[in-house]
Amino acid sequence: MMGGSAEGLDDQDWSGESNYFEYSRAANPIGSGRIPPVAMERFPAERHQAVATGILPFDLSDAMSISEGPATSPALLASFIRIAPGDSVETSPVATSELYHVISGNGVSTVNGRELHWGAGDFFVLPANSSSIHRSDADTTIYWVTDEPLLRHLGVAPTHAKFEPTRFPAERVQAELADVEHAPHATDRNRLSILLNTTPNDMTQTITHVLWAMYGLLPVGAVQRPHRHQSVALDLVGACAPGCYTLVGRSIDDNGDIVDPIRVDWEAHSAFVTPPGLWHAHFNESGEQAWIIPIQDAGLQTYLRSLDIRFAPPARTQ
Repeated sequence: MMGGSAEGLDDQDWSGESNYFEYSRAANPIGSGRIPPVAMERFPAERHQAVATGILPFDLSDAMSISEGPATSPALLASFIRIAPGDSVETSPVATSELYHVISGNGVSTVNGRELHWGAGDFFVLPANSSSIHRSDADTTIYWVTDEPLLRHLGVAPTHAKFEPTRFPAERVQAELADVEHAPHATDRNRLSILLNTTPNDMTQTITHVLWAMYGLLPVGAVQRPHRHQSVALDLVGACAPGCYTLVGRSIDDNGDIVDPIRVDWEAHSAFVTPPGLWHAHFNESGEQAWIIPIQDAGLQTYLRSLDIRFAPPARTQ
């Protein structure tokens, strides 16, 4: 055996899977169509409300040519968990981060032998290697987001927890948002929202090292001006009335308005995907307050310094 060679490998050249591409044609595989874009899709509430107990993934993997398992975006999977009174659902994803938002109901989750009690409006996050049994005392709907697709793509499994299991009680979440709403100059802000954070992720100000979570109010008559970012937004609509909607498009004009937008009408407890890099703006013409809960992989994107969030300029006054 030659010095430095591995036994049994000196009779092969290891080039069986090697390929070569001319740079100018291969530098932008998304633009060329080789990689499908992130799908812009909706998950109507009726799809999860029709099930008494079970997990319903918001699966767009086929549209993104992802073959290793369900995915809502390349890095994240959003699902709705339904639990009838007295029933239970088990979860044990291969993930570094799990986020739960209790839309309705109440109950208890046994997580690695420890009990976590939750109710409507609560958020909680679980770290890697969490095996859970979720039991309900009332008809329950939970929004659940994990980073399973990211780990499947990397071909890895988590080795240790990066944060502690953490609950964000509904009362505290609402109180923090009310403080923002009633603060001086609140109406001058582009968003009336709070970000949820766990202490180990203070640097990125995110709920986990991968996930970013916002709880936002859309007041009556509000227009939240366009902005864009490179993370995919998995948007959960909270309470709302007809007349709330989001406009999404690829560019803005000189006035900061979206050019040729697609309109996504809100429906309470539904979800929709906002692809990366697209301008989007929220409108409330319903006469009632509304809430929006975007979950993104912006914890990871912020750490990589690649989020690139941008806001449209203020609208010109006539």
